[in-house]
Amino acid sequence: MDFSFTEEQEVFRKTVRQFSEREVRPHYAERERMDYDLRSFLHKMAQLDLLGLRAPVEYGGVDTSYVNVGIATEELSRGDYNVGTLIVSNVISAEILSRHATERVKAEWLRDIVTGRRHVALALTEPHSGSDAAALTTRAVRDSDEYVITGEKSSTSQVDADACIVFVRTSQALGARGISAILVPLDAPGLGASRFTDLGMKLSRRGALHFDGVRVPAHNLLGEEGQGFYAVMNQFDYSRAIIAVQCVATAMQSVDETIEYVKTRTAFGQPIARYEGVSFPIAEAMAKLEAARLLCYKALWLRDMNLPHAKEAAMTKWLGPKLAVEAIHQMLLLHGHAGYSSDYPHGQRLRDVIGHQIGDGTGEIMKLIIARETLGREFRPR
Repeated sequence: MDFSFTEEQEVFRKTVRQFSEREVRPHYAERERMDYDLRSFLHKMAQLDLLGLRAPVEYGGVDTSYVNVGIATEELSRGDYNVGTLIVSNVISAEILSRHATERVKAEWLRDIVTGRRHVALALTEPHSGSDAAALTTRAVRDSDEYVITGEKSSTSQVDADACIVFVRTSQALGARGISAILVPLDAPGLGASRFTDLGMKLSRRGALHFDGVRVPAHNLLGEEGQGFYAVMNQFDYSRAIIAVQCVATAMQSVDETIEYVKTRTAFGQPIARYEGVSFPIAEAMAKLEAARLLCYKALWLRDMNLPHAKEAAMTKWLGPKLAVEAIHQMLLLHGHAGYSSDYPHGQRLRDVIGHQIGDGTGEIMKLIIARETLGREFRPR
């Protein structure tokens, strides 16, 4: 059993850490602005091959391991939680397209995704089907060599992307069996978008998409009809671990900054780091976050080994955001009144991380998955 990264992975980690320190962390607060130039930043990420982590080599990607995706997400999220979110959406969309798209669609989109020229998002959630993803009602009807899409998607990240992988119902089959995935350019006639005003995760540019008879070529269907739900669920198993890495890394950065702060902040004539009321919460946060981090990498390693990992991924998605919120909150408090100001990044981090206690599967859904995988489907909670 070896808990260390390989020499090659360590070089990769240090390279991404340097990029994060230089290009990511100094501009964390700026990325909350609605007018932030995301496109230019994506080009910078592309220059380091960070947008091709799970894209095929023949389209300019690097097709690296899932553990390496975790390493990149960890280092980037230390600088800006939201940049980790970009990695999550990028690897999922690139992998779905590379596995399920027609050769024509791959040639049109994959290289542009890898180079940062175009960004592809995911549209699954609907106003009345959040946790119950199989209950979606947005429909796509085949009309000759096109699909006509009608419906609404809610809580969609990057509603200003170039295209979305949209999950739609293409048959009368109940539940997941009637769901397909289609790549839809977001400038298609009949498609409207509206932005939400969120508490945090503002770089995600979350909003709603409205489809009013939107027509897309039939060759934009990803895989076969009725297979879309299974395609995205397969991606969610590992993306949950990536999201947890993202949360944990952000909290660890707050812990590291707090350690330096309490060594120099004095009260009653000595550094406050000498008081157990300060040092013990830091020690507890470090222990919990390190445990969650190791569980994340175990789930990603299992994915690389093509071994079952749904349970471990769900464990990370429940535990990672929960512990991160608790740790960042505590680090903010240890900074006293200064921590409550925007002079320090803890408040922004707290607002950001809370979002993933909801998005991509709530804690309650993760517990259902853990129980199902542990006890068996016949004993799953109702």
